[in-house]
Amino acid sequence: MSTDEANEPRDFIRTLVADDVKAGKREGRVATRFPPEPNGALHIGHAKAIALNFSLADEFGGTCNLRFDDTNPGAEEQEHVEAIVEDVKWLGYDWGDRLFFTSDYFDQLYAMAVRLIEKGLAFVDDQGSEEMRANQGSLTEPGTNSAWRDRSVEENLDLFVRMRAGEFDEGSRVLRAKIDMASPVLTLRDPIMYRIQKTRHHRTGDAWPIYPMYDFAHGQSDAIEEITHSLCSIEFVGHRPLYDWFIESLGFEKKPRQIEFARLNLTHTVLSKRKLKKLVEGNHVSGWDDPRMPTLRGLRRRGYTPEAIREFCGGIGLAKRDNTIELARLEHSIRQDLNIRAPRVMGVLRPLKVVIENFPEGEVDELEAVNNPEDASMGVRQVPFSREIYIERDDFMEDPPKKFFRLGPGREVRLRYAYFITCTDVIKDAQGEVTELRCTYDPATRGGDSPDGRKVKGTLHWVSAPHAVPAEVRLYESLFTVEQPGALEEGEDFLDYLNPASLEVIKNAQLEPSLAEAEPGSACQFERLGYFNIDSDSSAEGLVVNRTVTLRDTWAKLAKKEKR
Repeated sequence: MSTDEANEPRDFIRTLVADDVKAGKREGRVATRFPPEPNGALHIGHAKAIALNFSLADEFGGTCNLRFDDTNPGAEEQEHVEAIVEDVKWLGYDWGDRLFFTSDYFDQLYAMAVRLIEKGLAFVDDQGSEEMRANQGSLTEPGTNSAWRDRSVEENLDLFVRMRAGEFDEGSRVLRAKIDMASPVLTLRDPIMYRIQKTRHHRTGDAWPIYPMYDFAHGQSDAIEEITHSLCSIEFVGHRPLYDWFIESLGFEKKPRQIEFARLNLTHTVLSKRKLKKLVEGNHVSGWDDPRMPTLRGLRRRGYTPEAIREFCGGIGLAKRDNTIELARLEHSIRQDLNIRAPRVMGVLRPLKVVIENFPEGEVDELEAVNNPEDASMGVRQVPFSREIYIERDDFMEDPPKKFFRLGPGREVRLRYAYFITCTDVIKDAQGEVTELRCTYDPATRGGDSPDGRKVKGTLHWVSAPHAVPAEVRLYESLFTVEQPGALEEGEDFLDYLNPASLEVIKNAQLEPSLAEAEPGSACQFERLGYFNIDSDSSAEGLVVNRTVTLRDTWAKLAKKEKR
């Protein structure tokens, strides 16, 4: 992107960065970072931050680091590191050789803590967590100084070295910054810098019995990497004075500029890691990659593409206050994307057998079907047609109402790419349920048009019964029945609002034979039904297909109404 294009900001963050570059601040450089914690799966909210950091760096000719904030070994695992790396790559972003870990800086951070002790700006506190909390004060009351706050520099250095050596038990001591217990900024009331935690780290093993707090490690890690713009979600506004205090007290010359933006909230789901973990551990979903989950792994398995997620993140904009985005907006993005890239096929979810009595037995007619009307380069395919076919059970009514334009006794409809057929008889079982239809076809209507010009109002999808590929189809809906399950009244449990209809499994769907060799992860549109994705549970024993999204576009309708 040219400099002129980069200086045409689309949001307040780009405006601020463009102003910095124009003014030559930080040598006119732009260096950002995405700093996930390796303690769970990335979700759609993280995708917003990923897209912002990487795209901003790209637009201004800068760099974006991927840095893992691995300062809490009790909750972190190497498998999460690997999964996050894979997810960010899948989204289409590349950090080159700039993959870092906060644990890369453990020695430097320890040395910084020692410097603050030597300057009289940090002390070892023996208070327990409850006592410390009680002395913290409130928004209207100042805090109370610790009885250990005035220890000498020598004593503090000795105790901190012994903490590092593993001499003390967990919870017995912490290292705190010495700032101001009466500060109106709560984060400046002598925050904890280091705590004792004798937990094996996924990278450093047992080398460290003490670990830095996020608030101590965050700003300095940015400074070490010479990050110019530290983009954070809005809840870190109150932490900015503390990050600045550490940077200034430690004498860093290049201070990152922190800019906060509103985190993504999405209707009918939760984006809290704690709540997502509760869903997984309570077996309310099948795992972190359950297609109903808002995790990137879940969205990918459901059939969302990285292009659709990037478009969604770029299209919703950036705000300074919390807002909630309609799930329909995300669904709109995937519909728009798959409309262009997904081949069309025919699949019958709830099959009803149709015997075409005047079609020759044993004969097969290969019909030409368009793969994607939006992209002629995708070509055509051959679809077999035979005497016995399946149609959707919902496409037949024995006593149809006036505006039902599909199949009924004596009615004529068009079969997509094939022929006009007319229902002549209805076969039922002992319980009166329709089990089979008898029809005739008009050979002159091959391809779906009548030479005599007669019109039919209904066009049905179908598959040839002897050629059909059986499949399990999983139909997904939103995971929750309420719009904001993460923002309930006190005492309410978000689990009480789980949608019992969020998953419907259809065991005996029948698909056209072109899908017989479909690979997991491949997308398609089942004509008239929606967009689908081949699931990783597919095997030689059978296909498993996930519905990504229906064909209805609620968001497009809403947007159209608003324009009016």
